[in-house]
Amino acid sequence: MLHERLWEQNQDLAQASLGHPLVEALRDGTLAPAAFRGYIAQDAFFLEAFARAYALALARSRGAEPIGLFHVLIGGVRDELRLHAAYAAELEIDLSRVQPNPACRAYTDFLLATAWHRSLGEVLAAMTPCMRLYAFLGQELLLRIGGQGKVKVHPYGRWITAYSGPDMQDLADHIDSLLDRFSKDTPAVRQAYRYAMQCEVDFFSAALETPAQVLEGQR
Repeated sequence: MLHERLWEQNQDLAQASLGHPLVEALRDGTLAPAAFRGYIAQDAFFLEAFARAYALALARSRGAEPIGLFHVLIGGVRDELRLHAAYAAELEIDLSRVQPNPACRAYTDFLLATAWHRSLGEVLAAMTPCMRLYAFLGQELLLRIGGQGKVKVHPYGRWITAYSGPDMQDLADHIDSLLDRFSKDTPAVRQAYRYAMQCEVDFFSAALETPAQVLEGQR
């Protein structure tokens, strides 16, 4: 299936994400609070754009069927944003004032431009990596910390639980199935998928490089 081929073709970037210092620090519970705060702020900004990209793709689709298909995915983003809102309240992040760093902006601009101008197949190729990668990372981190018994006392256990859970896996499976159904194995589809995977690695790097640049006018 197409989703399996694309995932396998981009295993180098999946493994780069899994072995990224930010992800390893999340696994070990050693990620600095300032870096996590910055990461959550940037990810919340990203997720709002991600939801808008789904909405744009829905608006450009014909027929009644896409309403149900995209409703599931938009609902998944809504649930992620609830997690980020809870973190924002605890970490005193004003999400209305978050300014995207260059890596976050490049990723969101790519997704929105793709959703606005490209075919549904390319849109799905651009948006699938985020869902599939986070389901992969969540499950791998859960395994590497020792399972559910350990996650309850882990500093970032709530994050690991959210992304390792069945809801996240179901969403990743859902968008994988849409990719298989509506996309073809073309250079444009492969390029969109790989660029999104690279954006994920860049996103993690930026969160470590500029953790203080979270909110405009706030330190």
